[in-house]
Amino acid sequence: MLVMSALVFAGIYMVGDPVSMLASPEATEAQRAAVRASLGLDLPLWRQYLIFMGQAVRGDFGNSFLTGEPAMHLILERMPATVELACVAMLLSVLIGVPLGIRAGLKPNAPASRAIMTGSVLGFSLPNFWVGLMFIMVFAVMLGWVPAGGRGQTVSIGSLQLSVLTLDGWLSLALPAATIAFAKCAMIIRVTRAATREALPMDYIKFARAKGLSERRVLGVHLLKNILIPVVTVAGLEFGQVMAFAVVTETVFSWPGMGKLLIDSIINLDRPVVVAYLLLIVFFLVMLNLVVDIIYTVLDPRVRLDSRR
Repeated sequence: MLVMSALVFAGIYMVGDPVSMLASPEATEAQRAAVRASLGLDLPLWRQYLIFMGQAVRGDFGNSFLTGEPAMHLILERMPATVELACVAMLLSVLIGVPLGIRAGLKPNAPASRAIMTGSVLGFSLPNFWVGLMFIMVFAVMLGWVPAGGRGQTVSIGSLQLSVLTLDGWLSLALPAATIAFAKCAMIIRVTRAATREALPMDYIKFARAKGLSERRVLGVHLLKNILIPVVTVAGLEFGQVMAFAVVTETVFSWPGMGKLLIDSIINLDRPVVVAYLLLIVFFLVMLNLVVDIIYTVLDPRVRLDSRR
């Protein structure tokens, strides 16, 4: 997090001067200097960074240059929308990708399996923005089934605004979630297929079949349980990527999440928001990896540490 903060802080400093975005084009040099001083931009970069870090360790990431609101407050306001999108997209990816991956792994040469793997190649190859635009053209414009953008109706639970509790919210969520799931599902299909092909020749699968267990039980209990670790690993990392980099999808669908806020902040050189966002994302990714490691111990007791050794 410390390295990320330093890199982003210096990077935005080199990109341009935020005062050029904030001050009127007709402003005099004296007025520009006053704006720069009010934001602390007249200080040397190293001093600006030390002041920022001194405030950050106390939970103060500064105020937005544009709105004057606390940067972290702006980000946390947008976080529920991004979390909703990421959760629904990854849920779709897992629910679709795991069964298709197992199917492709069980009979790799069957026409259906080849079609599944061809679809996964398309998921890897087609850019997200193009898939999103095609979904909008077909399902929103031509068929009129769902809205082309926006978050739809939301329900307030405390300070949270949730769209998954309304039908209109689900309709608005359908296209952006499907766009992300289209790409992430491809990865899960390939990982699940590879894990299935690796597990099928194992003795525990042969023994389960020799005992006369039904194929559903063999696949649903013995096979699925043993291929979950690579699937959980990939799903966890992909979930983190969706949370951090759903920028393109949120922009295409005007989804009011953190990614769209990041793009707007970068364009306007709103440094406090950009740095606070990336620090939050780095912290989230570190914690997500910890959670994935903990899940390993639940799925496979062999990876647990023996405290008696």
